[in-house]
Amino acid sequence: MRLDKYLKVSRIIKRRTVANEACAGGRVTLNGKVAKPGAEVKPGDEMVIRFGDRYGRYEILSVAEHVRKEGAMEMYRILSEDAGVAQERN
Repeated sequence: MRLDKYLKVSRIIKRRTVANEACAGGRVTLNGKVAKPGAEVKPGDEMVIRFGDRYGRYEILSVAEHVRKEGAMEMYRILSEDAGVAQERN
């Protein structure tokens, strides 16, 4: 599955256009490398997102085309989430 679609389906980012812009802007890494919106994701991948003042590390647990809101959080595991840390790490 494409990274931008995964971010939307998993509800880490609410809209696909915003997910696409975050990837295109170099704010998303997949397994330690800057990822484009079309990068393929698979279970076991590690993703880092810098979005505004938020910084999050996630492990992808599953990939599914359609997921109900209640099941979206089962698609990934939060490794860390911090507000205000993204600026310090740059």
